[in-house]
Amino acid sequence: MKHLFSLILWAGFLLPPLLVSAQLETLSVPFERDSNTTATYGEAIHFYETLAARYPQLRLEEHGSTDVGFPLHLAILSTDGSFTPAAARAGGKQVLFINNAIHPGEPCGVDATMLLFRSLLQDASWRPFLDRLVILAIPFYNIGGGLNRGSYSRANQNGPRAYGFRGNARNLDLNRDFIKCDSRNAQTFNRLFASWQPDVLIDTHSSDGADYQYTMTLVPPQCDKLDPSLATYLDEELMPRLYAGMKEAGWEMTPYVYARDTPDKGIAGFLDLPRYSSGYAALHNTIGFMTEAHMWKPYKDRVRGTYTFIATMIKAMNEQRNALEQAREKAGRHVINQDSFALDWALDFSRSDTILFKGYEAGHKKSEVSGLDRMYYDRSRPYEKEIPYFRYYQPTASARRPFAYIIPQAYTGVAERLRWNGVAVHQLAEDTELEPEFSYIEEYETRERPYEGHYPHYNVKTREVHRRHLFRKGDYVAFTSQPANRYIVETLEPRAADSFFAWNFFDGILMQKEYFDSYIFEDTAAALLRNDPALQDALEKKRQEDEQFAQSARAQLDFIYRRTPYYEPTHNLYPVARLWEEVSLPLKN
Repeated sequence: MKHLFSLILWAGFLLPPLLVSAQLETLSVPFERDSNTTATYGEAIHFYETLAARYPQLRLEEHGSTDVGFPLHLAILSTDGSFTPAAARAGGKQVLFINNAIHPGEPCGVDATMLLFRSLLQDASWRPFLDRLVILAIPFYNIGGGLNRGSYSRANQNGPRAYGFRGNARNLDLNRDFIKCDSRNAQTFNRLFASWQPDVLIDTHSSDGADYQYTMTLVPPQCDKLDPSLATYLDEELMPRLYAGMKEAGWEMTPYVYARDTPDKGIAGFLDLPRYSSGYAALHNTIGFMTEAHMWKPYKDRVRGTYTFIATMIKAMNEQRNALEQAREKAGRHVINQDSFALDWALDFSRSDTILFKGYEAGHKKSEVSGLDRMYYDRSRPYEKEIPYFRYYQPTASARRPFAYIIPQAYTGVAERLRWNGVAVHQLAEDTELEPEFSYIEEYETRERPYEGHYPHYNVKTREVHRRHLFRKGDYVAFTSQPANRYIVETLEPRAADSFFAWNFFDGILMQKEYFDSYIFEDTAAALLRNDPALQDALEKKRQEDEQFAQSARAQLDFIYRRTPYYEPTHNLYPVARLWEEVSLPLKN
């Protein structure tokens, strides 16, 4: 009986009737002709164009651009023609957003969504589930990677025969680009996502890392990072429904196998920072999932499992409509007035759940390559056992929400990204002197090797000061009484894991622009010490505490230099200001 229900679902929802017209036969998908084949970018777009031409319930739109020059396509399925965000909101529609081929070498979502959209339009039994739902799908997000097609870039993958490449046209991993938005793909996606404000996001992937019995694994939103109302709904209603539905359909699922060593020793919940699709979705109070079909299972099973998950989600959203709607409305109201926001997280190993896991015993044997000991999974030794699931995270940094942030107009890229994400950004109508709070970057670490085109900062420590500052006409103002508050705070607070500071948008402040010549400053420093006993005492104390410092004449001169008016006050000064008190500002209309 295994997979019986799933096979019935597959036959009924995917395959066209036995007696079909020649017209409908042209709507077949390459996967149906060869289950080890995935559609090319051109084939996928042609399929949706053909489907949209025949069914008025489907519209295929072109938006913006991508790094390879092609527009980003968005397929919109609505049974009553709610093809705009305004129409969907006016009609009280739920919105499901499906994103495919962010990693084109993991294309099961491409084929699954094509098959599903055809079923949704042709099979009348789906109609009750669609009356109050709009489904959006990006057929091919990473178009550049999809055009870079081959058969060897996924050494650990079992089919399909040919597929795209993980990097896009700029060799960027787009599932690290949702905040920094280096790619035109992400810039377009940000605007689409913020405009539609979907209830649920599904980003389709394939995964490796261990061997086990499941075809489908799931990266859910990190519950501790969600608004409490959404976290409660996710844990108590949506997740149980999804796991039960997948099991009933013959595609039993497990959490993403992010193993500490081997899965039997426990798996950890994935920290979906905002750079990732599901973490980015959380900034908008959207429940975001990454499906991870096990890449060593046959491709046909990965497509069918992904199809079944999306179908299960559609049914769950219909059944739990009121609960999901109430949770999102409550989260939206809460974030506008939320006082404190977590900025970074660490896994809490003191807490765990226990889950039943179906894996394979790991063993060791002599490597034929190196002659040394190697690990392998023995599929002849399956097991079912309870394992720890470490899914709880604790905040390691947080920040209070100010009344407003002021961003110098020099940083137009920051203002653009805020606006792309639905943030109302104003500009000063005239020069205005204020005394806000600024942060000095006291400590930080930087990756030694490039990461997605950047050298991100982490472990940032700041010192806050209040100082008078003349803001110029045209400087940007973002008030924090908006539904996008979480995006505002988590990108503008420099200690946040995926802040714009972390992604190098403000690196100019980290380099000192003026220095001193030791032979000249020696006399100046001596005079300063004679006239400032407190400075002399501080210098002496530092020499006694730090032997290396005491042996460096340049370090001692620099110690004095940094405590005089000669030292530039903008060095390490994070230029985004916080206004804590409500104040009337002159703003452009």
